[in-house]
Amino acid sequence: MSRKPHRNGRGLFLGAVLGAVVGHFAGRALGNPTMGIILGVLAGAALLYRVNPGSRGRR
Repeated sequence: MSRKPHRNGRGLFLGAVLGAVVGHFAGRALGNPTMGIILGVLAGAALLYRVNPGSRGRR
């Protein structure tokens, strides 16, 4: 029985979107919204790629 590699595209996308929104507002408060968006996308995608945001089709 071979295991499938851990791929969580839904978590990656959700993390990128949420990270961009949070990063925009955090960066805007610090004076540079563009850098906040970039860092927020990276941090959010990395975090939610490993944390599965719900199971789809599992029992």
